[in-house]
Amino acid sequence: MPQVEERVDRLEQTLQSFITSVGIEFNKLYNSQMRTEAELRAFKDEMGVFKDEMRAFKDEMRIFKDEMGTFKDEMRTFKDEMRAFKDESRQINREMNMQWGAMAKKMGTMTEDLVAPSIPRIVREEFGLELESFGIRQRRRLPDGRTKEYDAVGAAGDLVFVDSTKSTLDASDVKDFIEDILVFRDFFPEYREKKLIGILATLRVEENVLKHAEKQGLLVLAVGDQLLEVKNTPGFKPKEW
Repeated sequence: MPQVEERVDRLEQTLQSFITSVGIEFNKLYNSQMRTEAELRAFKDEMGVFKDEMRAFKDEMRIFKDEMGTFKDEMRTFKDEMRAFKDESRQINREMNMQWGAMAKKMGTMTEDLVAPSIPRIVREEFGLELESFGIRQRRRLPDGRTKEYDAVGAAGDLVFVDSTKSTLDASDVKDFIEDILVFRDFFPEYREKKLIGILATLRVEENVLKHAEKQGLLVLAVGDQLLEVKNTPGFKPKEW
């Protein structure tokens, strides 16, 4: 009997120890589950706050896009207005230049009022040179009695620029000017070593006359946004005589 009782006592101790161990593990599991549930609730709360912030951000972005759309519309309107203003200013400037040219034509001072202020700028812009000498109404007389007058003559580098100014320009003016170019060095031998660029200046030029002058290699100037501007086709290279 004592052996049976001893075995029963050991069995009861083992069972009690097992129950105690199971209880401890259960408590650990329960506590872990409670912590997990608490963390999940906290995560859900944070996600709710995040979603609210995202909705607020989307609303702000929507407002920003609307404002940007309004700003772009305003900028397009402003650009259109500026373009119209520039076009109007350009037209007014052209008209003023034409009126100035017409006045100079009446007074016979086109070379002085239009050509003289324009050629130094055009030589600088088109050839990258500064005129070393420049004169208008350059007249020479040869020992044989021949005389010739050129409206404007300017030298820069290895080039000499010779201008003929006409209030209206036609094909016969192109022909006459080429004849003047061919004898230029007879009257101005000091430019014999320089290459010659021929310039025709006028108030306005018809397209067919411009093309004819270009074929002859001449630079053509007429009234435009600036007092006188080059009217040749972009990329045109004048002939060097």
